Amino acid sequence: MDFNPPATKFRLQFVQAKLTFRLQMRSLNRSLINLCWNNLQRAHVRSACATGFLLLLTATAWSAQTPPRVIKHVTVFQEKGRFAGWPANHGAWSWGDEMLVGFEVGHFHQISKDEHAIDYDRPAEHVVARSLDGGETWKLEKPEGLRPPPGQFVAGVPTGTNGKPLTDCPGGIDFSNPDFILSARMTSVDAGRSRFYTSPDRGHHWNGPYTLPNFDQTGIAARTDYLINGPHDLTMFLTAAKRNKLEGRVICVRTRDGAKTWELESFVCAEPKWKRDYAIMPSSVRLADGTILTAIRYNKRNDLYASTDDGRSWKFLSRPVPKVENPPSLTLLKDGRLAITYGHRFKPFGIRARLSGDQGKTWSKEIVLRADGGCWDLGYPRTLQRPDGKLVTIYYYNENENRERFIGATIWDAGEGLPR
Repeated sequence: MDFNPPATKFRLQFVQAKLTFRLQMRSLNRSLINLCWNNLQRAHVRSACATGFLLLLTATAWSAQTPPRVIKHVTVFQEKGRFAGWPANHGAWSWGDEMLVGFEVGHFHQISKDEHAIDYDRPAEHVVARSLDGGETWKLEKPEGLRPPPGQFVAGVPTGTNGKPLTDCPGGIDFSNPDFILSARMTSVDAGRSRFYTSPDRGHHWNGPYTLPNFDQTGIAARTDYLINGPHDLTMFLTAAKRNKLEGRVICVRTRDGAKTWELESFVCAEPKWKRDYAIMPSSVRLADGTILTAIRYNKRNDLYASTDDGRSWKFLSRPVPKVENPPSLTLLKDGRLAITYGHRFKPFGIRARLSGDQGKTWSKEIVLRADGGCWDLGYPRTLQRPDGKLVTIYYYNENENRERFIGATIWDAGEGLPR
């Protein structure tokens, strides 16, 4: 018996509309959502139910957005008997479809499965690879200006005797030159000295090495991470040694005279409490509203910090990657989302990513870019975006723990929205 004909009629209309909507989901777009909403309004559906149905439409539309997908993997550099590694330390840059990445090339030598498979007794080279087609193909370059100072070591690996000695930077560098790039290097991951090189022509020629001050710290381990503020104004993010002279905590430094002098602006994070914990290897972006975000590698996680006053003070924002033993690469996408990429040093070994659609406050589920690694000795990525929106994530890699380490890249599409 029908005690409430209007309510029953509404329920039938609601079910019919929902079924019809599901059948049409393959071609769902914004106009369909508007059409469904207008039809509900014309049917004089009660506001509470109409609102609920609109939420259903919106949620279903969100899940129907294009998911991220891997397009291809390419080899940047691979040579038998060599160890190529650590692009995150050296830096990566792009000008449209032209891309440049720096890395180290040593000799493959497996001491134990717990150490990097590089020969610590033979000199390594510091090189770059260039692509002119958006990361599809690459060519190795060996700029003389990038050679380390004679007789120095980088993280325990010798660097040869052919480089130029350290010198003070004369300043006056024009950071507004669109072809300008900077690469920062260290001697020790703990309490060593650091230096930087600059190029005015997209890495074809390099000036330096220039001395970086210690900023009254026990040591500086510089890796490449900086933001350009103006013609002679640049902010750089470095790792300072802790008070026990072990790595480290992240600091923010700045030059306002074209790299002649530098000032310590702030500590981005507190010194880790535990002796063997560290906060190192920053990766930074500036949002449209001026906020600076810096992702930091800790011993077992990646955390994100934010500054709304141009780097003078910082607050913890989120934990994009709660379990990881690899540095982050933070990239601001053209559509305003953020991507964070990192090596995955647990089985299955590989490269992974996450996305944020709210300026880093929350993050998507993990996106597997590749999972065919032979062992943990991989990662240290840098991610660039092409003019067509595709992403190019560059990293060092291995497909067999007993074979050489190579530089690879994954070209991928971040899709739309966030993967659920």
